[in-house]
Amino acid sequence: MKVLYFHQHFSTREGSTGTRSYGLARRLVERGHQVTMVCGSYRGATTGLKGPIVRGSRRGVVDGIEVIELSLAYSNHDGFLRRTATFLRFALRSAWIATSEQCDLIFATSTPLTAGIPGIVGKLLRRRRFVFEVRDLWPELPRAMGVIRNPVILGLMSFLEWCCYRSADHCIGLAPGIVDGIANRGVRRSLIDLVPNSADLDLFNPGENRSCDTSIRAVFTGTHGIANGVDAILDAAMQLQRSGDDSIQIELIGDGKLKPNIKSRVHADCLANVTLVDPLPKTLLAARLGNADVGLMVLADVPAFYYGTSPNKFFDYLASGLPVICNYPGWVSDLITEHQCGIAVPPSDPAAFADALRDIASDPARRRAMSLRARNLAKQFDRELLADRFVNVIEQVT
Repeated sequence: MKVLYFHQHFSTREGSTGTRSYGLARRLVERGHQVTMVCGSYRGATTGLKGPIVRGSRRGVVDGIEVIELSLAYSNHDGFLRRTATFLRFALRSAWIATSEQCDLIFATSTPLTAGIPGIVGKLLRRRRFVFEVRDLWPELPRAMGVIRNPVILGLMSFLEWCCYRSADHCIGLAPGIVDGIANRGVRRSLIDLVPNSADLDLFNPGENRSCDTSIRAVFTGTHGIANGVDAILDAAMQLQRSGDDSIQIELIGDGKLKPNIKSRVHADCLANVTLVDPLPKTLLAARLGNADVGLMVLADVPAFYYGTSPNKFFDYLASGLPVICNYPGWVSDLITEHQCGIAVPPSDPAAFADALRDIASDPARRRAMSLRARNLAKQFDRELLADRFVNVIEQVT
C-alpha cells in the first residue's frame, strides 16, 4: 500500500520538535508500505533533505520515507495573519499533490486544522481512503483561549472541522478528550481510535549523573507560547527565591513567541535559579533530560486542555525516568497520581508548585522511587507498541 502522508511540521530526530510522524512513517515502511511525506519548512524541524529547493520544493528519500518538502517557512514567532497565510498555502499546494501523486490512502495530521484539506480533496476527487489524525481540537482550543474571537472565522473553522471528520473513513485522536470531541461532532465511536503520543525508550533513558542529595535540576522543554503557561514556572521560581531556597535550579529549554517576554521577566525579577536554553535536537535533549531530576508539565489554565492534549514532553520525561510535576488537572495528572510518578498541583498556585519541588528535592529516596515508576509507566506508551497500533488502524481502513 502507498500512503500519502501530510504533516506540515514533520521532523526527524535531528530536529528539536516532535518526531511522532517520523516514527509512525518508519513503522509503516518497516511493515512493507510505501510512504510519501508532504511537509513544510518548520523552524526547529529537520526533514533530512539536503538538496537545493527548486521551484518551491525539494524531494528525496530519508530513512526509507519519500519526503516532499515545500518551501513554506513557519515559526511560532509569526503573527496570526502570517501563520494563517502559511497554513492556507500549505493546504492548497498539498491539495494539488493529493490530486496528482499516486497513492492508495491519504493520511493527514493536524495541527493546523487546514492539514485536512488535501485529505478531503483526495477523498472527493479521487475516491481515496482518508484517515485524519487530530492532535488538538480546533476551533475549541483557540476559542477557549480567546486567541480567535471573530465569529465568522470561528464558524468557518468549525465547518472545516466537521468536513474533515465526516469526510474521513477513520479518525485517530491523541487524547481521551480529543476522541470525545470527535464523537461529539457525530462520528461513530467505532470509526475513532485513541493512539496517544508515545515514549521513545531507545532514545530517552535515565542517566547516571543524577543528584543523590537535595540539590536538583528541574527541566521544562518545548514551545514557549501562549498556550504553554510558562509563567507558572517563573512564579514558582520566585517563591523559591524569596524563601532563600537555592537548592533547586530550573531550566527552560526551547523557543517560542513568548520567549523574549520570559527572558525579560527572568532578568527583571533577578531569577538566579532559572536558566534559559535554546532548543536542542532530540538526540542532545535525551542526554540533557537523562541527567535532570524533575520534569515540569505546565499549560495555560484552560479547561479545554485538561483532557484534550497529548504533550510530547510528558512522554519524554517518563522515558527519561523523571518524576513529573503537573499544574493542570486531566488525564496526564490522573496518570501521575495513579502511578505515583510525580505530583499534581492545582493551576495558578505558585506556592503549591514550589512546595512540590521542595518535596521532591528533600527526599532523594522518594525521588528515586518516582523515577522507577515513571520509567515503568513509559513502557505502557512505548512507541514500538503504539506505532504497531497505528499501522493496524491504517491497514484495517484499507
